[in-house]
Amino acid sequence: MVERSATVKRTTKETQITVSVNLDGTGKANFKTDIPFLEHMLDQIARHGLIDLAIDCSGDTHIDDHHSVEDIGITLGDAINKAIADKKGIRRYGHAYVPLDEALSRVVIDFSGRPGLQLHIPFTRQTVGKFDVELVTEFFQGFVNNAKVTLHIDNLRGANAHHQIETVFKAFGRALRMAVEQDPRMAEQIPSTKGCL
Repeated sequence: MVERSATVKRTTKETQITVSVNLDGTGKANFKTDIPFLEHMLDQIARHGLIDLAIDCSGDTHIDDHHSVEDIGITLGDAINKAIADKKGIRRYGHAYVPLDEALSRVVIDFSGRPGLQLHIPFTRQTVGKFDVELVTEFFQGFVNNAKVTLHIDNLRGANAHHQIETVFKAFGRALRMAVEQDPRMAEQIPSTKGCL
């Protein structure tokens, strides 16, 4: 099997980012972003998605975390899009429900080639530590635009904002793992009646 991996660098006046991803990894993670809560969430993607993920970001966090979080989403989406290549043989769709104590989230993903995000999280507070919860939306919007996926995220219940977000990221990792998994019955086939994605 050809290794499905990619490294993408993105440099702007606000951020300098390198993302390396291996879709057929074991969940190894290495992060340097200066945003501890985001690193905790990225670790969920790697471990539950069973992808190897390394992210190095130097950004203008002295202003706030917005540019770094959004641009990490953009660069991660680009790297996964490159790693998945022509999408032959993948399952294409993935879904997961994940609980954490009182919180429960559902994530459904389609490697459709069409960017689309439906995100519904009734956050119970505005920040988790120093992390602005609005940046969750910015991360996933950047991701879908560049991974070219349709992504539905629903936090179905939760009283603790940390739990709400963590269930989303864990479910995202598991849905991603399912969608990019090689399906032996679809070997060398594009999972679409159109013949392309």
